[in-house]
Amino acid sequence: MPPAGHLARFGFTDDTRSSALAGPDGLRLWDPEARRPADDDAATLLETLYFAADPDLALFQLHRLVEVAGDEVRAAVLTDRLVRRRLIGVLGVSATLGDLLVANPADWKELQGEQNKRPAGYSTRDVTTVPLLRDGYRRELLRIVAADLTGAADVDVTMRRLTELADATLDAALAIASAEHPLLAGSCTLAVVAMGKCGGLELNYVSDVDVVYVAEPLDGIDVEVAMRSGSTLAARLMEICGFVAWPVDAALRPEGSRGALVRTVASHLAYYRKWAKTWEFQALLKARPAAGDLALGARWLQELQPLIWSAAERPEAVDEVRAMRRRIIEQIPRTEVDREIKRGPGGLRDIEFAVQLLQLVHGRADESLRTPTTIAGLRGLIEGGYVGLADGEALLRAYRFLRTVEHRLQLQRLRRTHTVPDDPAALRWLAHALNYRPNAARDAVESFRADWVRHAQEVRRLHAKLLYRPLLEAVARVPSEQLRLTATAAKARLELLGFADPAGALRHIEALTGGVSRTAAIQRQLLPVLLSEFADAPEPDRGLLAYRQVSDKLGNTPWYLRLLRDEGPVALRLARLLALSRYVTELLVHDPEALRLLADDAELVPRTATQLAAQFAAAAARHDDPETAINAVRASRRRELFRIACADLLGFLDVSAVGVALSAVIDATLRATLGVTAAPGLDLAIVGMGRLGGEETSYPSDADVLFVYEPPPGMADDAASGLALTVAEDLRRLLARPAPDPPLGVDAALRPEGRQGPLVRSLGAYQQYYARWSKVWEAQALLRARHVAGSSSLGERFLALADTMRYPEGGLTRDQIHEIRRLKARVDSERLPRGADPATHTKLGRGGLADVEWTVQLLQLLHGRTVPALRTTRTLEALSAATAAGLLDPADEAGLRAAWEQASRVRNLLTLVRGRATDQLPRQGPDLAAVARILGGVEPQEFLDEYLRVARRARQAVERIFSS
Repeated sequence: MPPAGHLARFGFTDDTRSSALAGPDGLRLWDPEARRPADDDAATLLETLYFAADPDLALFQLHRLVEVAGDEVRAAVLTDRLVRRRLIGVLGVSATLGDLLVANPADWKELQGEQNKRPAGYSTRDVTTVPLLRDGYRRELLRIVAADLTGAADVDVTMRRLTELADATLDAALAIASAEHPLLAGSCTLAVVAMGKCGGLELNYVSDVDVVYVAEPLDGIDVEVAMRSGSTLAARLMEICGFVAWPVDAALRPEGSRGALVRTVASHLAYYRKWAKTWEFQALLKARPAAGDLALGARWLQELQPLIWSAAERPEAVDEVRAMRRRIIEQIPRTEVDREIKRGPGGLRDIEFAVQLLQLVHGRADESLRTPTTIAGLRGLIEGGYVGLADGEALLRAYRFLRTVEHRLQLQRLRRTHTVPDDPAALRWLAHALNYRPNAARDAVESFRADWVRHAQEVRRLHAKLLYRPLLEAVARVPSEQLRLTATAAKARLELLGFADPAGALRHIEALTGGVSRTAAIQRQLLPVLLSEFADAPEPDRGLLAYRQVSDKLGNTPWYLRLLRDEGPVALRLARLLALSRYVTELLVHDPEALRLLADDAELVPRTATQLAAQFAAAAARHDDPETAINAVRASRRRELFRIACADLLGFLDVSAVGVALSAVIDATLRATLGVTAAPGLDLAIVGMGRLGGEETSYPSDADVLFVYEPPPGMADDAASGLALTVAEDLRRLLARPAPDPPLGVDAALRPEGRQGPLVRSLGAYQQYYARWSKVWEAQALLRARHVAGSSSLGERFLALADTMRYPEGGLTRDQIHEIRRLKARVDSERLPRGADPATHTKLGRGGLADVEWTVQLLQLLHGRTVPALRTTRTLEALSAATAAGLLDPADEAGLRAAWEQASRVRNLLTLVRGRATDQLPRQGPDLAAVARILGGVEPQEFLDEYLRVARRARQAVERIFSS
């Protein structure tokens, strides 16, 4: 209670006026001499006025009412707590309702007694004439407002009561119109179908009431005569309601304002079957028979059900709903867009459009979603698992908050408005009307704004999340009959989709969707879409089995199905990956948490070498035991391989970027492992060779390396060699241990003397060997040498040594060129595996990787000394440099580049598809089909023909260059 002593303490801002109105010559509530309330009852009334939205307005209107209605009103507000709260609440919120009470002084008595037990509508009133209906509407509205403002009815109940009052008003108006035109009423039966907010049982205080009229002729009456009669009755109904309460709007009827006001059921059906647009079916979600012949209205709605619940299957349906929402926002004046609680971003329309689109898509199979009410629809979406529990509850809270704000805005002047005022005084009134009061932290307006902004931001976020969910479009594309199948029909459908074992597939589906759990409900939403995605792959059974395996691993994890349903393109991406790649499936089964990477494009960007080195080193540093430390490193490597493979299969990376990313992962793995096995004081470097050195690693590639060490001062070379050998062997052993990740072989076969030579050598030993014994193939191998781990300074000195070998003074001798040609011929004739097809072997076949790389390396050995741009470990960079230097015809370069990129890409994809290394592209079968699908969905034979054409062209270039 405010301290006594001054009227301002009761919330009044005009002291002079409030003293006059409340003083001895006014309502006799205030003793100006004593500067306190006149008595205890007066004090209680003043306290109630303090909590009014506008105490000054409430006091002024109460004074006016007492003047016209007499002291009976004063006595009631002083002694009857319920009347006091109801009347002061109304008078403080609505100047217009206050004026109506003053104009109709007896109406205040409507606020006496028990309210909630009184029946809705006009069951206790005579509303047989327009004036009586007008009076009845005003009095019923007063009761609803009072219950709303005193908390006797929450916003849900208030919307329902306003809708019931509208239904009763429509019915009474039609009865009056029929009584005025009995001959017309005797020729037809007329149903009034509520649409929009009235249809959804969520009417607000001041709104047009949207309707559609349906009529049928009575026995023996011509249809055209009946329609004219119905139109006259409908027009009179609209005229009466406009005078009594609110405008009736029939613009949602077929053809809008240009169409016939009244139609038969058959006429409605003909229009909706042939001409209706998606937005018209969206509008029909709110249709509800409200007045007149309710049985006819119900028949009309029942006939339309198949059309409503197939509208989402139109190819353009989802996009049309989204586009309409954008157009609504664009139509708001720029100065009001941030203050519009109905049409603006984060407003009521965002919630309604999201709910209605989800209803259109999912309501085809789930009849529990077929409700015209936003709150009931949202509840159904939550219970059915279509919307997450937290997201759904946030939308419900925001919807109720925004509806309450809308109601208060409209009550002030009983005008249709949805715009929050920017005037400080009007904002303060609104905050008080919503029961915000100042506190120690902030004033009432600040508290209101904070809640409004919070709700609006949440609605904007969830609207975008739900309305633009990629899965929604995919579900909409699945025909309704496929969303609900009997076991027999499902088995037949699986056969049509291409499942080789329909019975087995059905068992997987039953295991995933059986029961009444929320998990099963979400799976029932996902599987129709996922099955269609699996069916697009060469082996649908494999995709479904993989999905079952992942779901079994993660099915009880709270975030898993929520991620698939809610987060962007995760479900569709997962379906594609599981259907096409055993490699990805194996990685995911052993690291299910990696699935989260699919939710965000940024997470599919490969990490840089610096980031990976720091990440892998940190993973190892968390453990003292070497094996545990390397297990952590390998787990990090597994996660990165999943990231790269997914980005590759989803089209985010080209083949060069894949090679760089995979090489960076190996670099980081070797560095972290060397950090665990390294001997203190010993300088040791790891030099990448082959595809690792060229940063052209493929998924099946081993890590080709050389180990080079330098003895520390005071240590004998034998001791240093033994120490370095232990480090290298430990590193290879730890990375070769069985584990649930693709193996990383560390291969040092390109070292001097090959596998017969020592695993590790000092820098001096390398110098001696290369000076005395080196062969041309070893110089060729050094073209790819790149420092990848260990001592940087030692690595740089080794590369300086390598430069003298790989870029020899004067290039190659005639004998060395002959030797390279001889070695290449041996590779072509001897290294190709027995039974391999030389035309389609991606590594050693004609026009394959070896052809291109040997050609490039020949040019590097010949001219690397004189053409600095050729001094690169990367194949494509060297090709460009050779062309720029005039060493290679541009047409040959294009052919070689295309073949190298093609063979590299296909080799990678074969590994991803099969889950194990292979270099042979098959000429038929599911693996060929899978590769062709990943590479753009061309027909397998068409893809194979293109592969052979590119390879032949490259082979011709290779033969020309080697023979010149």
